[in-house]
Amino acid sequence: MCGIIGLTKKSEDSVKDVLRGLAMLEYRGYDSVGIAVITNDGRLIVRKGAGDLASVRKRLGLDELRGRTAIGHTRWATHGAPTDNNAHPHTDCKNEIAVVHNGVIRNYASLRSYLERNHELRSETDTELIAHLIEEELRNGKNFIKALAETLKKLEGSYALAIIYKKEPNRLYFAKMKSPLILGVFDEGSAVASDIPALLGITRKLIMLEDGEFGYVEPGGISIYKLVPEGSFYKINEENIMNRIKVVEWSPELASRGGYPHFMIKEIYEQPQALSDTYNGLIEDPSLKEASKMLSFSKRILVVGAGTSYHAGLIFTYFMSRLIGKIVIPIISSEFKFLEPAISKGDLVLAISQSGETFDTLEAVRSFKKRGAKIIALTNVVGSALDREADLTLYIRAGPEIGVAATKTYTSQVLALELLAVETGRTLGVIDNKEYEKIVETLEKASNYIQDSIEVSDPVAKYMAKLMNDYKGSLYILGRGLGHYIAKEAALKIKEISYLHAEAYPAGESKHGPIALVEKDFPVFIIATSDSPEIVGNAIEMAARGANVWILKSGDLELEIPEDEKIRTIDLISTDGNIVLEPFIYIPFFQLLSYYIAVAKGYNPDKPRNLAKTVTVE
Repeated sequence: MCGIIGLTKKSEDSVKDVLRGLAMLEYRGYDSVGIAVITNDGRLIVRKGAGDLASVRKRLGLDELRGRTAIGHTRWATHGAPTDNNAHPHTDCKNEIAVVHNGVIRNYASLRSYLERNHELRSETDTELIAHLIEEELRNGKNFIKALAETLKKLEGSYALAIIYKKEPNRLYFAKMKSPLILGVFDEGSAVASDIPALLGITRKLIMLEDGEFGYVEPGGISIYKLVPEGSFYKINEENIMNRIKVVEWSPELASRGGYPHFMIKEIYEQPQALSDTYNGLIEDPSLKEASKMLSFSKRILVVGAGTSYHAGLIFTYFMSRLIGKIVIPIISSEFKFLEPAISKGDLVLAISQSGETFDTLEAVRSFKKRGAKIIALTNVVGSALDREADLTLYIRAGPEIGVAATKTYTSQVLALELLAVETGRTLGVIDNKEYEKIVETLEKASNYIQDSIEVSDPVAKYMAKLMNDYKGSLYILGRGLGHYIAKEAALKIKEISYLHAEAYPAGESKHGPIALVEKDFPVFIIATSDSPEIVGNAIEMAARGANVWILKSGDLELEIPEDEKIRTIDLISTDGNIVLEPFIYIPFFQLLSYYIAVAKGYNPDKPRNLAKTVTVE
């Protein structure tokens, strides 16, 4: 996996556009980069290497290359270490075919064993095998589109492919299965990419590809074919293709830093706009009411997500229970197999994924669908795989999020899920119209509250980051009820951005083991939500063991906090007694704290080590 960009156009500057697209894909996390171009004199040139785009670009002279058709890739290693040889693109024995690939080919071992007999394999990757498989089919007399189709039939697993063939210098081939891939249309040519930001500098006219689709683009034309289960394929008619073109609302400026030093801090400060867009997009959306009906009449409700999306789902389970008395079962996506036998017709799965391409979440959805469950998707990307798999989709409309760590997409997910919970309560008759109007009017103000919370939290988080600059140990973030669920996302941010070990724990459970780790000056943050005033007792317990304790609370929450030099209080903005607003006032502090700790330690918060934005492999 990580980033793909390719295009074919009438002019000879395709490499310039590919390099610009690769720069826009750096947020996905990667360890190597490379491009391939067909020059005007018919040569296929491949230059690639381990390292970041800037260093490889300079070292290999990528800007010197010219041609009408080119592909590029940023790689996050799956098969083979991050080396020059394993970097994409990969070629066949004759250096006539170049392939870039996201995903994982599961039958890699058997295919490699087969190909080693008659081909010179130069890398450890599964991607290179694809080039050689196409080469074999061409040897058998097939044209390229048939050779590609036959190759795809042999692949098991997931792939998004961009392929160029030097004997067809004006065509760019592609294929998609369980990994994101989109097409772009513009006056001078056509393009393919793994994600929307890569194409924003070229075009806003996009086609979202579906699993099993493959084909080619060329200046002035797009041809899409579809594999069918029987092993054959057919061509999709041109009218159908043209009807699928969508004009995205995102501008190139939305996918740039906009004057901020990093995408992460920019996106933290974009949260008020993101929440406003989420609210305005959903409040009158008929899909919200339809989703509430599906939830109301389901036998059981499960919420499925990974990482931040899972944490947003936990808050949904909280408000479904608190506001309308309905139990929701939360599942971490990668653990779905252990619940799979219990799923049946009448169950409903709410699947949450910012990208709509999270592999584990998609696998859970597909499995549960086979057992008869209905699927509601919550995603940020129209036309994504999750969108297509679902019976109904709700879009959060948060705009592009470039930083690897989720910030604005998390709070947008939470707002969308709170709206869904309230709408479900009204559908069930548990929340009357008057109470419903009161809650949704409160949620309409979430963007204002998070704006105020960011402004109040920023200087405090910056100060706390200085205090923790030299700290290299562990810390706790404790909460009860809603506070515990917020703490889980807070701890994730600290871990993934500042590389400190932060553990979220139910405060009442902390004395059943975790308190054994507490010693002098051990940092403990306590999220004091309005549903759990008894949490002060847990702060006292921690301070008694020598911990440095910081209690975060809303400005209007009254707590009986004893005078103790080990206990400090951080007053955030008031929620005016509205618990539905509390996630939006607490989480910005921890987003900012993790950001400022990372910056103080010299880390890049936009590209935390070992992580990728969209996890499209198991």
